[in-house]
Amino acid sequence: METRLGRRALLTAGATLGVGALVAGCTSNSTDQTPSGNAAAPAGDNASPGRTVTIGFSAPAADHGWIGAITTNAKAQAKLYPDIRLNAVEGTNDVNQQISAVQSLIDQKVDVLVILPFDGKALTGIAQKAMAAGIPVINLDRIFETALAYRTWVGGDNYGMGVSAGTFIARRLKAAGKTSPVILEIAGIDNLQLTQDRSRGFKDALAANGLSLTDRQAADFTAAKGQEVAANLLQAHSKVDALWNHDDDQGIGVEAAIKQAGRDKEFFMVGGAGSRRVMDQIKADNGVVKATVLYSPSMSSSAISLARLIGQGRGMGDLVEKEVPTTVTTYSAVVTKDNVDRYLPVGFA
Repeated sequence: METRLGRRALLTAGATLGVGALVAGCTSNSTDQTPSGNAAAPAGDNASPGRTVTIGFSAPAADHGWIGAITTNAKAQAKLYPDIRLNAVEGTNDVNQQISAVQSLIDQKVDVLVILPFDGKALTGIAQKAMAAGIPVINLDRIFETALAYRTWVGGDNYGMGVSAGTFIARRLKAAGKTSPVILEIAGIDNLQLTQDRSRGFKDALAANGLSLTDRQAADFTAAKGQEVAANLLQAHSKVDALWNHDDDQGIGVEAAIKQAGRDKEFFMVGGAGSRRVMDQIKADNGVVKATVLYSPSMSSSAISLARLIGQGRGMGDLVEKEVPTTVTTYSAVVTKDNVDRYLPVGFA
């Protein structure tokens, strides 16, 4: 068990506090301030210091709690290793600016790159250029168009999120004796593959339990749109039994609409991603949200740890293989009142 836990600590490391402003330039371990995100301490054979590795890091602008946590976590994780120098460039949602930023990291001849692209398709070319230059690329979350553009992909399980949410809702409704429940879904951005995968998993899980989705709308991952969409759905359905909202930041607006309608005691809601705000509500058991499905930004902490190992030519301590795997997919656990204490450290602000 200790060995399994040790590896899990590496793969699902860390979490975050706050959506800090992104800072351009080098973040080395010789600096004095530690970012506010949580991180997993080095453990086992992989904790042994190796040669110093310079890791270049690029992500979108921190205009969303989850994205902000990605950068905070990466910086916090790098601080834990004396043999990492992290060069984090300023986040941007302009694909051309992000391409230029990655090019600057290539020109600086960093040892490994960790890239969360604003648009995986648009950043594929520059990632391939880095790989061609002999710089291994860790592709974080939004996948590039071709596997030739990355050494290792680290991300969440969007289909699994939907399955976890649907399974939890089905079991809770069955336990309550609901035979023909009204089930609603508020998705993110419909033209994104991740949203389509989440919705497909949700629908499949409900069907596997003999249930079906009553109604669904997308809210573009914003609180304002979440409030608007939730108000529309509540107006359209005089009775609701359960609701899955894909994203906890978007959920701020969804919850506001439910409360404004005076229907926060009528049904239960399941969130998505795993924010600290929602976890606190789940623990207090004083709101409409009774669970959230993880899609944790702790994956950036894991990406930094894996980039270090790749840069040092090492594998993962308790795996037989001598190299870091090609893909790492995080698990979409369901956080409830019964287990929330375990997951609070990875809740993001």
